[in-house]
Amino acid sequence: MPRRVFLHIGTPKSGTTYLQERLAANRDVIAAQGLTYPGTRTGNHFEAALDLIEERWAGQREVARGQWPALVNEARKAPGDVVISHEILAAASTAQVRTAMSAFGDDEVHVVLTARDLGRQLPAEWQEKVKHRGRRSFGRFSSTVMQARRTNPDVWFWRVQAIPDVLTRWGNGLPPDHIHVITVPRPGEPQEVLWQRFLGVVGLDPDREYADTTDLNPSLGIVEAAVVRRLNKLLAGKGVPRDVYVDLVREVVARDTLARRPDQIRAVLPARRWPFVEQVTAEWLDWLEGAGVDVVGDLEELRPERPDYTDGSWIHPDKPPADLVADAALEALAAVIEDIAPTHKSPVRRLARRLIRG
Repeated sequence: MPRRVFLHIGTPKSGTTYLQERLAANRDVIAAQGLTYPGTRTGNHFEAALDLIEERWAGQREVARGQWPALVNEARKAPGDVVISHEILAAASTAQVRTAMSAFGDDEVHVVLTARDLGRQLPAEWQEKVKHRGRRSFGRFSSTVMQARRTNPDVWFWRVQAIPDVLTRWGNGLPPDHIHVITVPRPGEPQEVLWQRFLGVVGLDPDREYADTTDLNPSLGIVEAAVVRRLNKLLAGKGVPRDVYVDLVREVVARDTLARRPDQIRAVLPARRWPFVEQVTAEWLDWLEGAGVDVVGDLEELRPERPDYTDGSWIHPDKPPADLVADAALEALAAVIEDIAPTHKSPVRRLARRLIRG
């Protein structure tokens, strides 16, 4: 029986970080069941995926060079089945997919795609871009996405989120039962449901005890996203190095502070955007049903639920309450000061002073 290689290729913002962290936290447990989650120098598969898809990624492409072959080498040394996982793999071109597949020769390759409804993915991808120095408003972002082509796309959103296009690139030549689409449960469902579905696909015992993880990649609410977006505008052109931005803005401000604020106002599409979302979703569901791929979960979970706009509770993602934005900004400032206080004579402090002085 050939060894199985599971390529979990995305999509971004579909619980991928959660699944990857649980795989990492349970390497020994899953290895005992004959499945290897290969280690790398960073612990995850981001650099290898970046090396394969050849994206610049804020200057990280050169840092990642050679990491795809290194990951493949680790996978080949594994005694049994292997799982490789990173969400940016969804962006691979047809030629890059061929490169990936050829690395596993006689192995039985399975493609795994976790997917969440488009009504949640659009706001989630927008705020994720904001966390990576993005400055565009939600209105501009969504307009750009909705006007772009979804087949052979050149816009990043559709390269990684257009389910038929992604699976056409990655599934070419594979039997339909080797292509697995795991639907993300609706809001309010425990994350454990997604983990259990993933276990079933990769052949792990769902009744075993697995360590949980709290190191997630939570989304920002509209108030919190406004703080980071405005900060990005202020920092634009200031020459802030990537490592400083990652440490102070993405980690301290966004992930460790703003993402943890209670009672966040989630970004929800304007009512006028819903006909587009519903039309695209219907096309995708028809395609998935016709493709005959293995669906784990319920395809209806990919059908977004249009909210009630008549009760007056909806707030445009680009117009959060100013007082709440001010409160969140002060919390972020306090967190940065607390973080740099132990090294108050560091270059970070001098850089902060230069930024304040303009």
